[in-house]
Amino acid sequence: MWAVIIIIVVILLLGLFLVGIYNGMVRGRNRVDEAWSGIDVQLKRRHDLIPNLVETVKGYAAHEKEVFEAVTQARANAMSAQAGGAASAAQVAQAEGQLTGALGRLFAVAEAYPQLRATENFQQLQAELTNTEDQIAGARRIYNGNVQEYNTKIQTFPAAAFAGMFGFTKREFFEIESPADRAAPVVSFGADSPPNTGTPPAPPYTGAPAPDVPTPPPGQGTPQ
Repeated sequence: MWAVIIIIVVILLLGLFLVGIYNGMVRGRNRVDEAWSGIDVQLKRRHDLIPNLVETVKGYAAHEKEVFEAVTQARANAMSAQAGGAASAAQVAQAEGQLTGALGRLFAVAEAYPQLRATENFQQLQAELTNTEDQIAGARRIYNGNVQEYNTKIQTFPAAAFAGMFGFTKREFFEIESPADRAAPVVSFGADSPPNTGTPPAPPYTGAPAPDVPTPPPGQGTPQ
């Protein structure tokens, strides 16, 4: 009788243990999805601002057709990648990085037109886009923190023993990398910098007279 009771108690404790592990993984996954929704909202806002920005710049630099087409195509690629949700965070980050690079070229074009930069519409769009970028950066930090916690949970014992069984898989981090970030920095020392000849510089002149060298008496050579 007691043996049966002990077995039932053990089974119940094991069941509660598994339920606790499962619920913990579910909570972690839900936090990741919730954090991704914050990124998703800001990315959509970013994508919505771009057409108006392109049209504003186009009004002053209509001949920069290649730049406008690059921004439009990069935006379309980013929106397509975003449809995959958090499961394709790496692809979304890559597409957004390409879009960031295209926007950089667009703003480079705008820099050549002071009248454009002085317009209220351009300044407002630029301010809204900058604010959106800041919001994306904040949402990205929250998301990546939750991903780190969730991945650690499902990869460590005891949850790691049951994560695959219950369909819990590793999530990807969201890191936007602009193509310009991969370029090697250019270091310039100026045109007037003297070339390095390998010869150490002469010591500075201190104004002190050189020490006197004693003259040997007649008939004596120079001391060795």
